[in-house]
Amino acid sequence: MGSLILELKELDHAPLRLVGGKGLNLGRLSQMEGIHVPDGFCVTTEGYQEATRHNEAYHALLERLTEMQAEDQDLAQLMDLSRAIRQTIEESGIPPEVAAAVKQQLSRLGDDQAYAVRSSATAEDLPQASFAGQQDTFLNIVGLDAILEHIRKCWASLFTDRAVIYRKQQGYDHRQVYLSVIVQQMVFPQASGILFTADPVTNNRKLLSIDAGYGLGEALVSGIVSADVYKVRDENIVEQRISSKKLAVYALPEGGTEIRQLNPVQQEAQTLTEPQIVQLARIGRHIEASFGTPQDIEWCLADNTFYIVQSRPITTLYPIPDSGDSENRAYISVGHGQMMTDAMKPLGLSFHLMVTPAPMRVAGARLFVDVTAYLASPARQTIIDTLGKSDPLVKDALLTILEREDFIQMQSAPTPVPGPAANKPGKPVPEDQDPLSSDPAIVTELIKNNEASVEELKQVIQGKSGAALLDFIREDIKELKRLLFDPRSTAVFMAAMAASAWLNEHLKEWLGEINAADTLSQSVDNNITSAMGLALLDVADVIRPCPQVIDYLQQHAHDGDFLTGLLPIEGGQAAYAALIEYLGKYGMRCTGEIDITRTRWSENPAILIPMILSNIRQFAPGAGRQKFQQGLKEAREKEKGIIERLRLLPDGEDKVRETRQRIELLRNYIGYREYPKYGMVSRYLVYKQAMMKEAERLVQAGSIHDKEDIFYLQFEELYEADRTAVFDDELIKKRKDEFKLAEKLTPPRVITSEGEILSGRYRREDLPPNALAGLPVSTGVIEGRARVILNMEEADLEEGDILVTSYTDPSWTPLFVSIKGLVTEVGGLMTHGAVIAREYGLPAVVGVEHATRRIQDGQRIRVDGSAGYVELL
Repeated sequence: MGSLILELKELDHAPLRLVGGKGLNLGRLSQMEGIHVPDGFCVTTEGYQEATRHNEAYHALLERLTEMQAEDQDLAQLMDLSRAIRQTIEESGIPPEVAAAVKQQLSRLGDDQAYAVRSSATAEDLPQASFAGQQDTFLNIVGLDAILEHIRKCWASLFTDRAVIYRKQQGYDHRQVYLSVIVQQMVFPQASGILFTADPVTNNRKLLSIDAGYGLGEALVSGIVSADVYKVRDENIVEQRISSKKLAVYALPEGGTEIRQLNPVQQEAQTLTEPQIVQLARIGRHIEASFGTPQDIEWCLADNTFYIVQSRPITTLYPIPDSGDSENRAYISVGHGQMMTDAMKPLGLSFHLMVTPAPMRVAGARLFVDVTAYLASPARQTIIDTLGKSDPLVKDALLTILEREDFIQMQSAPTPVPGPAANKPGKPVPEDQDPLSSDPAIVTELIKNNEASVEELKQVIQGKSGAALLDFIREDIKELKRLLFDPRSTAVFMAAMAASAWLNEHLKEWLGEINAADTLSQSVDNNITSAMGLALLDVADVIRPCPQVIDYLQQHAHDGDFLTGLLPIEGGQAAYAALIEYLGKYGMRCTGEIDITRTRWSENPAILIPMILSNIRQFAPGAGRQKFQQGLKEAREKEKGIIERLRLLPDGEDKVRETRQRIELLRNYIGYREYPKYGMVSRYLVYKQAMMKEAERLVQAGSIHDKEDIFYLQFEELYEADRTAVFDDELIKKRKDEFKLAEKLTPPRVITSEGEILSGRYRREDLPPNALAGLPVSTGVIEGRARVILNMEEADLEEGDILVTSYTDPSWTPLFVSIKGLVTEVGGLMTHGAVIAREYGLPAVVGVEHATRRIQDGQRIRVDGSAGYVELL
C-alpha cells in the first residue's frame, strides 16, 4: 500500500489519481509565492480504495449502477442505487491504518482545532470538466471522531445524485473515479466569496469578477444571500453592485455552522474596501498566470489576510480565435452564416480553410472571420448595415464594439479585405449584360459547366492513392474555387438579391406591400435545393402503392445497408431504382455538409427513410408537382395584382416596366442562389470517397486503427503522414478528446480578442405580449403546433406543424414540404432555410434567440414572417 496521507505541501507533484483535482490544485497553490492556503493534509484515494476494497455489497451495487447507466435506464432507479451505495459506504468502518494516519496529522496541526473536511475526486476541477459542487464539503469539524465520520461522509458523496448524473452526462465510468479527502485548518473569515479571473457573464478574459459576502462562503453557494459583485479591469474597479445582505453563515464554537441575521448597517454596507478589491484581483491574476488558464477561485478574508481555499479552471469559457498578435480584434461566426454551428473535425476545418479567401480563424472547432479591418475602415457603417440586413443581432453586436472608440481605431483609408461570406465578390451583373436584363441561358451554362467539371473529376481521380491522391485533391481545390468564385456566378445571384431588395423597397413605397418579393420568388426554376424536397415526394409516389416495401422500410429504418434488400420484394426494384436515382442527384447532401467528414446520404441512405414514410402518410400521389404548381400560381397571381395596381398610379407604365424587369430578373436568377454550395458539396463527395478508399488501405496496412481516424488530422498533416507512412496515434487520440469537448460548446455570433461574447439584441418596441423577436425572412402569418426538433433524423412531423429548430441547412429541405411555418435560432435573409421557405411559401422567422428552449414542443404558436416575431399562444 502506498501513501495514505500526504501533507498539503506534498500535493503539488502528486498524481491526480491519488489526490484528485482539488487536492492537486491546493498543493500547487500552497507553493505559490504570496498565496496563503490554510495548512492541512490529504487522505489519498488509497484510503478510499482500502475502505471499499473488501466491501462486496459496495462492488455489487457499483456494477449494477454502471450497467444501468450504460443501458440508459430510468433515472429514478439510478438514484435509488446511488443512495444504496452512499449508505453502504457510510455504514462501513474507517480502516485502522487510515484512522491512525489521520490522528498523527491532527497531533501535528492541533487536536482541538476546527477543520474543514472537503471532497476531492479524481474527475474534478479538470480543464475539461469542473464537477463543481458535485461532492460534499463540511466546515468547522472538531475532534478526531467527528473528522473520521465526515471523511466517511465525503467518500459517500462520490455517489450523490448530482455527481452520478454529471458523470453520466460527461461519459465518466463510475468505477474509474475515486475520492480523496482534504482536511484543512478552519479559517473563520469576516468575509468570503468567489473570484472569476474571466467574467463569467461576458466571457471577457480581461474583466475579473468578484462575488463577496460576510461570514463563510456557504451563504453565497447555497443561495440564501445575494453577493456584492465587483468588476476589475487592469486593477481598476469598473463596476460595483452592492447587494442587501440580510443573512450570513458563521462557525459555532462547539463545531458546525449557523445562519445569523446581520445588523441593518452591515446589511447595506460594502463587504470589501476598494484597496481590498484591488489586492484580491492581483492575487487572482497571479494564480491565473501560475495555472496558465482562467480560474474560478474560492477565497476568504480573516485578520486582513486573504486565504485561498480552492482554485479550479473555468470550463465554460468559449476559446478565443488566435490571431497571432496582441491587437484588439473582432470575429464573426461562420457557422451562423452557413447555418451549421456544430463543431467541425480538423479535416473538415482544413478543407474550408483551403477553399475560402476570407481571413479565417479556428476556435472551439468552429470557424470565425476576422472583421477587424472592416471595422477600422471608413466604410464600416456601410459594411455593418449590409451585414445587418442578413442578421440584425450581428449588426447590434458590432455596433456595441464600435461604441468603445478605443477598442478598434479607424484607419484613414479603406483596407481591402475579403468579405465575411467569402463567396460573394464580383460585380452585381455580368460584364456584358444590361443590369436590368436577365438571361436564363447564363444559369443553364453555369450549371452545365459545374456538372461537366464534377464528372471529369470523377474520372480523373480514379486509381489515385497515397500522397499522389492528396496532391491531386490539393490541386483540384483550385478548380473548385474557380467555379465557386466565378464572377459570372456571383453576379447572377447578387443581381437576384438586388432585384429582391428593389421590389421590397419600391412596392412597399408605392403600394404598401410588405416583402412582396417573397411570394414573387415562389416555385422558380433551377433551385436545386427546393427541387430536392419535391423530388423526395416523387420517391414516395413510387413506394406508396407497395405495402411490402413500406413494411420493409419501417423494419430497416436504422439499417444503413438496406438498399439491396429491396430487390427481391414486390415493388422493390422500382423503389430501389427511384432511391438510386435520387441519391445520384442528392446523395452528397447531409446535415452540416460544409464539413467534409459528415456522413452523406449516399453513405447512409437510411437517413431518408423517416422522411419518405412521412411523405407517404401525409400526401396524395403527385403532391410534388402540385406544390410546385400551387407556388407558381400564387407567384403569377401576385405579379398580376401588383401590375394592375401599379398601372393606376402616376407614371404607372414606367413603374410597371421597371417592376416587370426586376420580377423577371428575380425569377430567372434567384433559384441559382442555392447552386454554388451544391456544386461545392458535389465535389466534396468525390474527394471524400477517394479519401475513404485511401483510409481503408491505411487501416489494412496497420497505419491507422479506424478509417475515420483521418478526420482528426488537418489536410497537410494527413498528406505528410501518408507520404512518410508515420501516423501519430497520440495526436489522433488527443484530437478526438478535444472534439468531444468542442461539441459541448455553444459558439457565439461575435467574439473579441478579449474573449468577450456579444450576442446582440433586437431593439424593437413593436412586439405584442408573449412574443419572441426575430428576423422576418418569408412573409405571411401562420398559427399551428410547434414541433421543437434538434435532429433532422428524429423529425416526426405532421402536415400543418411549425418547425422550431436551431438551424436548417439544405439537408433539412425535405422536411419543409410537411410544415406550414419555420422558426430557427440561427439564420439570415439569404441563408438556405430562408430561401427555401420563400420558395415554398412558408412564413418564417429566423434568429430567434434560444427558440428551442423558450418554445415548448407541442405548444401553439403564431409565426409572423412579415413583422418578424413568434407569439406564444
